[in-house]
Amino acid sequence: MFEHGTSSESRNVILDWTLRGGIAVAFVLFGLEKFPSSPEAMWVKMFQQIGIGQWFRYFTGVVEVLGGVLVLIPRTVTAGLASLACTMAGAALIVAFVLGRPGDSVFPLLFLVALSVFWLSRRRG
Repeated sequence: MFEHGTSSESRNVILDWTLRGGIAVAFVLFGLEKFPSSPEAMWVKMFQQIGIGQWFRYFTGVVEVLGGVLVLIPRTVTAGLASLACTMAGAALIVAFVLGRPGDSVFPLLFLVALSVFWLSRRRG
């Protein structure tokens, strides 16, 4: 009469929420780091080197915070993961080609791969 989930299903749900929560916390924190405007702040200097303008730093921060929040909402997980993955792909390209530091582009690429693997694992499950 009543269906009960198996213990593996409940573990998958717990794991899913745990991973989504970790992604959300990480990207909300990454995004919030971009808002302080102190001239000696790392992000201010980096976005100055990019040369598009400081509005792009704010835009990136908003996208990261919004993406982190979207990952927490069950109906918008895919949209959140996609926006964060695009942000990380853009970050990797900008760091490698605009800033000329291809070695530093490894970190956003690792986030891109991790987000993609998580998205694929959710599609199969």
